[in-house]
Amino acid sequence: MFFSRYTPEILLRTGEHLMLVAIAMGIAITIGIPLGILITRQPKLAQPILALANAIQTIPSLAIFGFLISLPFIGGIGKIPAIVALTLYALLPLIRNTYIGIKSVDPAIREAGKAMGMTDWQLLFQVEIPLALGVILAGVRVATVISVGIATIAAAIGGGGLGVFIFRGLSTVNNSLILAGAVPAAFIALAADLSLGWLEKSLTRQTEKRVKGNPKFAIYLGILTFFLVGFFALAFRQTPPTIIIGSKNFTEQFILGELLAQQIESHTGLKVDRRLNLGGTFICHEAVKAGKIAGYVEYTGTAFTAVLKQKPISDPSSVYEQVKQQYNDQFNLEVMPPLGFNNTYAMIIRGEDAKRLQIRTLSEAAKYTPQWTGGFGYEFLERDDGYPGLAKTYGLKLAKIEQMELGLIYQALKEKQVNIVAGNSTDGLITVLKLVILEDDKQYFPPYEAVPIFNQAILNQYPDLRTAINQLAGLISTEDIQKMNYEVDNQSRPVEEVVRQFLESKH
Repeated sequence: MFFSRYTPEILLRTGEHLMLVAIAMGIAITIGIPLGILITRQPKLAQPILALANAIQTIPSLAIFGFLISLPFIGGIGKIPAIVALTLYALLPLIRNTYIGIKSVDPAIREAGKAMGMTDWQLLFQVEIPLALGVILAGVRVATVISVGIATIAAAIGGGGLGVFIFRGLSTVNNSLILAGAVPAAFIALAADLSLGWLEKSLTRQTEKRVKGNPKFAIYLGILTFFLVGFFALAFRQTPPTIIIGSKNFTEQFILGELLAQQIESHTGLKVDRRLNLGGTFICHEAVKAGKIAGYVEYTGTAFTAVLKQKPISDPSSVYEQVKQQYNDQFNLEVMPPLGFNNTYAMIIRGEDAKRLQIRTLSEAAKYTPQWTGGFGYEFLERDDGYPGLAKTYGLKLAKIEQMELGLIYQALKEKQVNIVAGNSTDGLITVLKLVILEDDKQYFPPYEAVPIFNQAILNQYPDLRTAINQLAGLISTEDIQKMNYEVDNQSRPVEEVVRQFLESKH
């Protein structure tokens, strides 16, 4: 049943994954191998170039992706920054192995070539590269496997690929979705390693003989590589979309992003490209501000406190009006009417703990927190409306705090690795896992009404967008979003199907 639902998307994501890796490796080979050759001729450059490549390799991949978002031309979200990041990570093994392979050639062989009157160019292509080819191809193998693995993280900035399944599976505690991304990625990595290993052994045995018979063999090999990369790019290319819709990286956001996409497609005739697994608030905010996406759904309390840096207030209408005005004045973004539900932060514990300790409010839970471990997302720990203010309001003193991706918090709570987490009041897994939301009895959290936020320049370019999105105002009740979250999280129904059924029911 699962594979019948997801096979088309698995094939699509596998194609995207192959495209990312193929293009990135093509670019990396074009840059890395010539750089490796260069530093064999200019030894003074060897240390700084290798040090730089090594430094890039040590930077966490998510940090690279995050840094690239703000850069012009090669930055933003989507496949281009993903390819740039993969190229950077592939450079070190390519440069290093090319350098080591050529430097390891027996000096006596070089001297013999020079004695025969060979130029440095002839010596490089007819002697050194053939003898170093095995080591160079070993670098290509390592770089390819690294790229296949890191390409899964590209989904965090809308790059697509098999990481979409992995992130979606983590956020819904759905092992089938995780495996749908992890297994094909592992297969691609193994297939690449085995095939390149075979090529390495085959060419190592035959290259020297072929090169002597055909000095242009290396050039032909480069041309073949170029055409293979071009084939992958052509085979899996996507038609440039007209409108790009984004979302954050948890179930409800996938649903809301798909809701915007289907509404736009059915009411405007525009094609929509879905980037439904971007990182957190700030990635989405920077993307819509720069026009990298047309719009996404934000929460008023998040916009008010995290983006605008205002102190939390409890009046929903006041928060909405201030967000609408300041987003227009500061960012040229239009805040649409609320969708109809308020998804506030929720401090959540296991049902069995609530029953055993007889607690139902945050005030009652405060005396137990010195023995508890908390599991919180990165944003919650930093935001003005997050943990620091909550701890001060209720006197919470947790024994330990684990920082983790939002998609992992419920799994950690279920496995008793943490005692309390910060989730969302509309999360479908709360009911599924028999969890309890602690009452915010001091009304610390501000309102979090869901509101579509769009780039004004794109709205002006496509006026029908505003009409289509405004039709969603007040359409979704708290019960509606809880039900949709439940169907995706617990029943493993595809997001597209759940949203389509909801829109049909509202007609």
